[in-house]
Amino acid sequence: MPSHLDDAVERVGTVRDSAAGRYRLAGEFYRSNPERQRFARGELSFLRWEFERGVLAPDTGSPWWRSVNERLLRDKIEADLAARGGVRAVSSRPVELWIAFLRRPTPATWYRAHNASVVAGYLDHQTLAHSETSLERFMINVTLVRAFYAHALVARPKLAAGRLGGLARHLGDPRFGTVGLFLSLRRVFPQHYPVVGTSLARLIADEGRLPRLLDYGVITPRLTALYEFAAVTLDEPRIADLISDGIPCYGSAPLDRSAWTAAHPSLGMRLLRRATAPAY
Repeated sequence: MPSHLDDAVERVGTVRDSAAGRYRLAGEFYRSNPERQRFARGELSFLRWEFERGVLAPDTGSPWWRSVNERLLRDKIEADLAARGGVRAVSSRPVELWIAFLRRPTPATWYRAHNASVVAGYLDHQTLAHSETSLERFMINVTLVRAFYAHALVARPKLAAGRLGGLARHLGDPRFGTVGLFLSLRRVFPQHYPVVGTSLARLIADEGRLPRLLDYGVITPRLTALYEFAAVTLDEPRIADLISDGIPCYGSAPLDRSAWTAAHPSLGMRLLRRATAPAY
């Protein structure tokens, strides 16, 4: 085990049972260098949602959310330590991608590193995902889909927004507040954990108007293409196993096609689909 990985594991261990400590550690990674500081917005916004929702709480939170968050923290810290020490050998491909970001901080290099660590966390902890409720597994899949889409906006804008790609690519830039449209789930899902007393249909029906327009008008029509894009861009072929017949299936998610399609799309949704049809 490389020494920098040992140090990263130890640092993350000191905040394992403190959601506020996790948030502080994630912020320190960005604040330590002016060039990367602006990239904190997207990740810290999502981390605040996790913090406020309670999924990171040591006793009442989610073992799955805690573990995936821990993998993201550990990879960043190891990369930072290795880059400072000039070490080339690191523990994983996501860490290599974080080092590439540190050397050249751009939206594309940030998304590759961030999403690679997130996907690694997903793949490492599928067993924990099986222990979550079906509603939580649906939310977990939506979270991954939105991360892939935001990345595509920056790296493959014509895939993400068709003819509007050149104009829309800045919406996914992690340095700007607009990234919250895709990475923040405050206006999409319940703000407590676990979700009880509702159904999948009710959960979807309660989605805000703008998030629903984005999800069903733009994102879900290109689900398979997004997973293919992510598998290639992140050098992780196992991503192909996380979607089945066009439906995200991580953690044995509910394979209810109606949850991923709009049975009666509004005129606005139909027009948006036409305007943003993928251009490969």
